[in-house]
Amino acid sequence: MRSFLLTGSGGGFVPPSTADFNLPPIFGHNVYTTKPIALVALSVILVSVFFIAASRKAAVVPSKLQFAGESIYAFVRNDLARDVIGHEFMRFVPYLFTLFTFILTNNIFGIVPLLQFPAMSHVSFPYVLAIFTFIIFHAVAIRKKGLLPYLKEIMFMPGVPKPVYILLTPIELATFFIVRPLTLSLRLFANMFAGHLLLLVFILGGDHLLKGVIGLKLISPFAFTFGIGLTFFEFMVQCLQAYIFTLLTALYIAGALADEH
Repeated sequence: MRSFLLTGSGGGFVPPSTADFNLPPIFGHNVYTTKPIALVALSVILVSVFFIAASRKAAVVPSKLQFAGESIYAFVRNDLARDVIGHEFMRFVPYLFTLFTFILTNNIFGIVPLLQFPAMSHVSFPYVLAIFTFIIFHAVAIRKKGLLPYLKEIMFMPGVPKPVYILLTPIELATFFIVRPLTLSLRLFANMFAGHLLLLVFILGGDHLLKGVIGLKLISPFAFTFGIGLTFFEFMVQCLQAYIFTLLTALYIAGALADEH
């Protein structure tokens, strides 16, 4: 990845841009061998290995690894599934748990040395996850209420004057079938994209200043320091975005199970 180039004889700094997110294939010319695809595959392996290892020799007095695995599972099960969805929560725990750990791992890749790329900064991955959530919460609602009653509930909110339906019905349809999946995916994508771009600006900018004249060399430590501080902030954002995506999914499922939205 080259986000700074020598331009002419001035050696100017070209700041990071969207081009830095379009990574070439690791080998060959296959679009399925790019770094984001490899990171997604790696995340599946790491999550699987971690939780298999954590539960393989489960004991009443847990080891540190077992305690870590159980803590993550309990957090998703109790705080994101049970408290949000209600008494029918247990059948949705596997999906919510998988969703949370998958997003969290791929987000954290953005600050892991040598990897340093959040896969969720490629919008196609959040889109796919949002589509899964979209299908699940609509399927749950249709199974519980039936297709026509569910559509009627969305389009004709009870207690609303009939002339208002002319404006309200299209808005409600757009909200349930377009806005929800789009906002769910774009929120995750935008935060990961912007965070990684800022890290590139300060780290690569500091490196460029370090190679400049003496005055610029004195400024470069401030850029590096800010970049390091931003890395810790980015870690909090990465965890928060995994939580928000999973929480909103649980809320949508809870709404699908409710008698009225």
